[in-house]
Amino acid sequence: MAVSVVILAAGKGTRMRSKLPKVLHKICGQEMLLHVLESAFSVSEDVHVILHHEHELISQVIYKHFKNRPTIHLQNATQYPGTGGALMQGSKAPLQTAHNRLLVLNADMPLVSKEALMPFVASQEANALGVFSLENKSGYGRVCLSGGKVTSIVEEKDASAEVLALDTLNAGVYLFSQEFLKEFLPKLDKNNAQAEYYLTQLVGLGVQQGVRFAPIFVNAHDFLGVNSQSELAAAENKMLDKLREQAMQAGVCMHMPHTIYLEKDVRFRQGCVLEQGVHLAGACYLQEAHIKAHSVVESSHIENSSIGPLAHIRPNSKIINSHVGNFVETKSAYLNGVKAGHLSYLGDCSIASGTNVGAGVITCNYNGKSKHHTKIGHNVFIGSDSQLVAPLNIPDNVLIAAGSTITEPMQEGDLVLVRPPQVSISKGYFKFFKKP
Repeated sequence: MAVSVVILAAGKGTRMRSKLPKVLHKICGQEMLLHVLESAFSVSEDVHVILHHEHELISQVIYKHFKNRPTIHLQNATQYPGTGGALMQGSKAPLQTAHNRLLVLNADMPLVSKEALMPFVASQEANALGVFSLENKSGYGRVCLSGGKVTSIVEEKDASAEVLALDTLNAGVYLFSQEFLKEFLPKLDKNNAQAEYYLTQLVGLGVQQGVRFAPIFVNAHDFLGVNSQSELAAAENKMLDKLREQAMQAGVCMHMPHTIYLEKDVRFRQGCVLEQGVHLAGACYLQEAHIKAHSVVESSHIENSSIGPLAHIRPNSKIINSHVGNFVETKSAYLNGVKAGHLSYLGDCSIASGTNVGAGVITCNYNGKSKHHTKIGHNVFIGSDSQLVAPLNIPDNVLIAAGSTITEPMQEGDLVLVRPPQVSISKGYFKFFKKP
């Protein structure tokens, strides 16, 4: 059955202890809210987001990432505060949606997936409530069940010892019909310590009037909420476990998988090896790639190449049929058939096949105002500790002597040496140090 999805994202998230809105904290490189939105759009074309705190900033992030934008509503938190108030329009009228049933999610559930939401979508129930079990029940309301339906939701602080012993916990995911909301939203009150309207009270009012709320049992892992930095880290670890497992199932060889970091936009093809401590961020593509220990690759294309150990491939690099060794950094670099063994910076450059980059070579791409490009041809040998001052075009078959600073054009076949003559002063050592 069709559903509209409503995502609650209006809160401040004060327990994060951060100026950044809670829903914009990232899990594996992507904001929590965007993870939830992706899952929402996977089950419905009608998605709504309720905002209040920092709504302009959050809206900008949403619009940047989604062409088919969700409908954004601003909660009147002064007149209609709380989770129940998030569904209220003027005079407590319910939010208008394309479908009769509303699936209500929280924006701080970054591990939720299409598979986790399908039991709600497929349910024939008009009104339902997500229920899960956890070993650590602290902080969760208890859901009391009888005869296969919800009889009440009891907040932890209000629960008796008998109710606290229940292992049916409120997952914070609700399925409401528009008919139910039209009848019971106006009946909500703010007679509580926080002076807010609560969805839990909404369910309670309906149950008291004989409305059937079906429990839908879900996996706690999929609906864990994030309210603190430690919970954020725990959620990211769970997502990393999932991403690593998916990669290994696809044939990626991982050394010490628990030390490897990767993000959702990383794509693998056959023949990839990741050693311990590798960090893959952004939209990376790897094919026949061996990424050695403790290397970082960001939003780059690596094909039939070895990287590292301890290399840094910064965004917009494309490295094919090449070896990039330890302590080499690239940025917006195109390397095809190149060897750069160690201790170099290759930024804003293109380097053709057969070229060898010596230790300590730098493409000097920034003049303090703007970036410039360095083009290096085939079969160029660049001696150690050379500086290539962009803009620069080095033709094929050039030998650049170690320690040279290259600023001028040259011809194919040249030996280029820019170095002052060596001066040796006889006995000069002993002018500074006593003879041993």
